[in-house]
Amino acid sequence: MPGTPRERARAQTMAEIVRIGRQHLATDGAAALSLRAVARELGVVSSAVYRYVKSRDELLTLLVVDGYDELGDAVDAAVAAVPADDHRGRQAAIGRAVRSWALAEPATYALLFGSPVPGYEAPAERTNVPGTRVVRALLAVWQDAYAAGRLAPPAQEVTSPGLHAGFAAARDELGLDLPDDVIVAGVFGWAALFGCLSFEVFGQYGRDGLGDPEALFEHHLALLADAVGLA
Repeated sequence: MPGTPRERARAQTMAEIVRIGRQHLATDGAAALSLRAVARELGVVSSAVYRYVKSRDELLTLLVVDGYDELGDAVDAAVAAVPADDHRGRQAAIGRAVRSWALAEPATYALLFGSPVPGYEAPAERTNVPGTRVVRALLAVWQDAYAAGRLAPPAQEVTSPGLHAGFAAARDELGLDLPDDVIVAGVFGWAALFGCLSFEVFGQYGRDGLGDPEALFEHHLALLADAVGLA
């Protein structure tokens, strides 16, 4: 760990605060997070914690960023293990990585993709980049497949001026070379992937997950690849 001894000590304390915060997130829920409780477990007075984290909202932001980064790292590792020209395999690897992480970290998944925490709004300047790592990984797959002539979604004529403008802004921001019909299909694939995951993580399929939730998810991955138009 680089830096001075003081900087290293601070980084270690911050990491410990995040670790404890995620434990409390899992046991007590986001709305009940308390810096005082974190301080007690850390073994310091609450005023000492406030030198590192100024408020509950800042702690939530730390947990959000930590969760997004952990998920992004899992996705990146999964995609790296698949040949670059296996576009369906890369998209499936992303889906499986997100599912494995979500099932292992349901409380953090709920913080990132579940109901908003009352009174808290994640600051865009700190969460937008880590929060878009999964969709950027998906976009990389679709961009590569489109460039290789192996992405052909169902034809969708986009007639809404608002969507035209929104898609143009997304192309500029993300450096995309994708037409509107591909972006429409991609947005559907993105939303559908997390919809399937949320149903499973939040128990919407019932106690037995319709008998075999992993097999069900594999079928969904194939359907999502078809819906996006991956060859």
